[in-house]
Amino acid sequence: MWQTLAIASVFFPGLFALCVRSLGWAAPAWSLKDRILLSSRLVSSVQATMATVSGIIVVLNCKDVVRDRYWLAVEYVWVIVPYMIYDIYVMYLCHWHKSKDTSEKKHSLASMRSFLEKDRLMVTHHLFILVVLTPVAQYLRGELGDFFVGCIFVAELSTPFVSLGKILMQLKMQDTLLHKVNGILILVTFFLCRIVLFPFMYRAYARHTGIPIYMVPFHIPMHCNVANASLIAPQLYWFVLICRKAVRLYSSSPSDKNR
Repeated sequence: MWQTLAIASVFFPGLFALCVRSLGWAAPAWSLKDRILLSSRLVSSVQATMATVSGIIVVLNCKDVVRDRYWLAVEYVWVIVPYMIYDIYVMYLCHWHKSKDTSEKKHSLASMRSFLEKDRLMVTHHLFILVVLTPVAQYLRGELGDFFVGCIFVAELSTPFVSLGKILMQLKMQDTLLHKVNGILILVTFFLCRIVLFPFMYRAYARHTGIPIYMVPFHIPMHCNVANASLIAPQLYWFVLICRKAVRLYSSSPSDKNR
């Protein structure tokens, strides 16, 4: 636990700093803001890939969805904890650099308040994982449910595509075929891994116990239902936003976008 926490606490900030420095060498004309924004998205993609691979390994190694154990289901949570703390800070840093061009020239309580107002849902999501899901995953569930923890890890599969979409927009490549194909991948992976994932987990438990899927919420601990509901709620909201952006992307012509 402590070793994993220590390594992850150094790895993500170190990788971020390395990306910022490397972009300074590779693209000296880029501003610090651009390098920070791109670096944050690269690190996010790395963590998402690590989480997805870890989740797939856990799921494949847990044939009994309730009682089988696999060490990554516990250990990778201690990677997520420092990453979430790091990511909150980097989100603030990105927000500050974006708004520095307009009003906020120095770090202050006002800039922090502006960040919390703009990104309150994402910050709440991160804090919920830290304060609620971590105790549930590491202590309250006992030695049961590694399969379902692995499923939650796999939800990160959509993140690299979301990050790539933002990178392409940052590089002014939003009118390219790559951006449109990536948009489809975002829709598909987000829907499957962040929406359909939850009915899939309930169905897996129903098959294991031999009960109808609609009875599952009454057979599992209440904190599991609360955690799942709290997780899927923002995913539904973000999916609606993604769908709206997709409609704008695929229904407008390049000439419309340039107006």
